[in-house]
Amino acid sequence: GWCPLSPAGAQTTQLLVEPPWRPAVLWDRVTLTCQGSGPAGATSWYKDGQRWWQEFREKFVVTKSGTYMCDRPSSGLSPPVRVSNDRLVLQVPARTLLEGDTLTLRCRA
Repeated sequence: GWCPLSPAGAQTTQLLVEPPWRPAVLWDRVTLTCQGSGPAGATSWYKDGQRWWQEFREKFVVTKSGTYMCDRPSSGLSPPVRVSNDRLVLQVPARTLLEGDTLTLRCRA
């Protein structure tokens, strides 16, 4: 994984999804990894906009659907990642896409 740089050059917090498909679905055994500067023990996790826990772990396996974010004091709050429990999903790769890229779509049930 990688972390993009902000215009000021500071590292931003990113929430990586494994397997790398969006939307993430609960039945895929989704692992979220929080990447950012500062010690892992300072990671705060949020679920559906509410602070959920502060953990020494940088990653965990999701067991409930919802919208997740993580926060690292030195690099801030990550963009949200939604994990659904939908029975039918159209997924795209969870990576930055540029115009002209070949895109693989997955329809899954």
